[in-house]
Amino acid sequence: EEWDFVLVSDIHEMGSEKEIKRKKFLDELSKKGFTIKKIEDTKLFYGVRAPQDIFWKYQCLLTNPDSRQQNSSAQQDVPVTTRIRVVHFILQNTVTSDLEKLHDLMKKKVFEAAFPLHKKEDITEILKKKWARWRVLFKEQPIEEIRRYFGEKVALYFAWLGWYTYLLIFAALAGLATVAAGATVFSSSQVSKEICDANNTIMCPLCDQNCSFWVLSDTCTYAKVTHMIDNEATVVFAIFMAIWATVFLELWKRERATVATSWDLYGWDEEEEELALQLINNPQHEPRRYQHSYFRSTIVLILAVLMIMVLIGIAHALVIYRAVAMALFTQSEVSLLSKHADIIAVMTGAVLHYLTIVIMTKVNWHVALYLSNLEKPRTFSQRENNFTVKIFTFQFFTNFSSLIYIAFFLGRINGHPGHYVRIAGHWRLEECHPSGCITDLFIQMAVIMLLKQTISNIMEYLIPWISHQLRKKKKRPKKRSMMLGEEEEAEDPCKKQWLKNYELNEVNVFSLFNEYLEIVIQYSFTTIFVAAFPLAPLLALINNVIEIHMDAIKMMRLRRRMVPRKAKDIGIWLQVLEAIGTLAVIGNGLVIAITSDFIPVQVYKYMYSPCKRQNHTGMDCSTGYINNSLSVFHIRDFEPHTKVLPEFNGVQIKECRYRDYRNADDYTYTIQFWHIFAARLAFLILFEHVALCVKLIAAWYIPDVPQKVKNQILTEKHINLHNELSITAYSTEV
Repeated sequence: EEWDFVLVSDIHEMGSEKEIKRKKFLDELSKKGFTIKKIEDTKLFYGVRAPQDIFWKYQCLLTNPDSRQQNSSAQQDVPVTTRIRVVHFILQNTVTSDLEKLHDLMKKKVFEAAFPLHKKEDITEILKKKWARWRVLFKEQPIEEIRRYFGEKVALYFAWLGWYTYLLIFAALAGLATVAAGATVFSSSQVSKEICDANNTIMCPLCDQNCSFWVLSDTCTYAKVTHMIDNEATVVFAIFMAIWATVFLELWKRERATVATSWDLYGWDEEEEELALQLINNPQHEPRRYQHSYFRSTIVLILAVLMIMVLIGIAHALVIYRAVAMALFTQSEVSLLSKHADIIAVMTGAVLHYLTIVIMTKVNWHVALYLSNLEKPRTFSQRENNFTVKIFTFQFFTNFSSLIYIAFFLGRINGHPGHYVRIAGHWRLEECHPSGCITDLFIQMAVIMLLKQTISNIMEYLIPWISHQLRKKKKRPKKRSMMLGEEEEAEDPCKKQWLKNYELNEVNVFSLFNEYLEIVIQYSFTTIFVAAFPLAPLLALINNVIEIHMDAIKMMRLRRRMVPRKAKDIGIWLQVLEAIGTLAVIGNGLVIAITSDFIPVQVYKYMYSPCKRQNHTGMDCSTGYINNSLSVFHIRDFEPHTKVLPEFNGVQIKECRYRDYRNADDYTYTIQFWHIFAARLAFLILFEHVALCVKLIAAWYIPDVPQKVKNQILTEKHINLHNELSITAYSTEV
């Protein structure tokens, strides 16, 4: 027996309100010609099968890939995915005499669940063997089989994810080459050498109370790591990634066009299908009109801005934590904490940032859903699009606010010795290391990406697996006791199948959305600040290879079957990806211009170095850069409440150095500071214009639709028109 859907209900008392409501709903289905089968176990299970005339109507109303020449075997001609989609729509839109739909009845616990069935078929065995298992980690995905089982929307997601993962190979190789190029100058960089040899350069204390001076050479390893990341190769890699992001999207558009043509989706219209299904369900149905309320949109906009301000406030809280942690660790009596206070503060701050991401993701979800419902969208797709824009915006600020602070504000708004900017008048803001701030951004991104791709993925797999195991254990003993008492019922071949599907984890309408959101946020990490973390594409590649098969296992083995949905493309996610591509150009340009020391080094080489002053050609032109980038501070000018130890290694200290370009007498900015500022601005404008021009050229050079697809569509149109003309000519002659 073939059943389209299964409804599950608790066993209610005869004559109770829930039992009456359930009977009314099932009666409405019976009036529409549905066949209903009841099986009783610890729950009540109702198998539902739609009448054949519903699918005949569907085929008549829509010219789509499911259309077939109507005949007596039309049932076999309708794909299973279409049957499930049509039946699901009718179940969700069937109204009882109490004006209640299935959604309302599930809220009132009349029904517990409604789901299509995973069945033992050839296609399920193929998917389990070639897709939903860890052994086939590096095999090609069976996209056509995925489409036939889960529908076009899921198949397009996996086609897009597979395409993205494939192109990540090139980005990962470029990132590895960048790191390898940096590793070659790990110990040979002139700037690193100067820091490592600066045994006599006394730096200003890192805190205000009982902190001693320190020697610049103490941070030799940190400087080497910084210049392994921050070098000329990083600029080339940033431009490459801007081009890569564009090429990826353009090639995906071509791939999508090929797929959509092979699945005959060009003539399909979502709105037309929705109207057809409404008329099949209720011939007297009147379509809901499009509406727009400026008042409602204004309220949504105000609430969204308030939410964004809250998220930025959380980023400020993380900044405060880092400042306080830095002060406490520096003054700690534990030598490990005091010696590596800056790194420990950065790493604990990154872990705290990850925890805020996990917590705020759930909050953002509920807020975005509430705001989307306020807009009262006409269709589910419209609601999904509105929700996508809001949740991505909130998630972007949740994930990137702290990174934006580290990249563009850390060490630039903290003041200088004798006049520090303080939180609540007490704690100093953090300073950058003398070799630059880019390592802080590198550490933050590395910690967040590693935690997201380990802990989050483990939990994403373990929670459904443990939940499934618990549901099986909970149901089986009761099921056996029922079988002992009711042997005839136990023989029903449907019972075992329905129970097995019921034991699987529940899916909701946003299950696929979660997967998209996870990968799009990862794509943001892979592109926007990739100049500071060239290994991001490699981590994303490793994650995606695992993610594809983990999602497959969840869908095939741990979750109930998703309701198949049709789609011609990945929807609004494409616009989101294009927006991220533009942000990537801006973000990487700002990282190189502001966060990196690339510009100050170049300005020094060509304007202030010995090469410029003395015309030396046989020496490294960055010689003397570190000494030039450190300003002098007289300790007599410390603020009154600052308590520092005036002696260091038995020597009376009168002045110390700090990272900035200020005069030694009045601490105003030097002319070199303004030269560097102008160079940063000029580079940013040049970089972004060049990168955006290259993106536009790449978008123009690579057509969205392959010529083969265009010619195929052209041929089909010509054949259809020719056939119409032949029929018209024949009718005229007759």
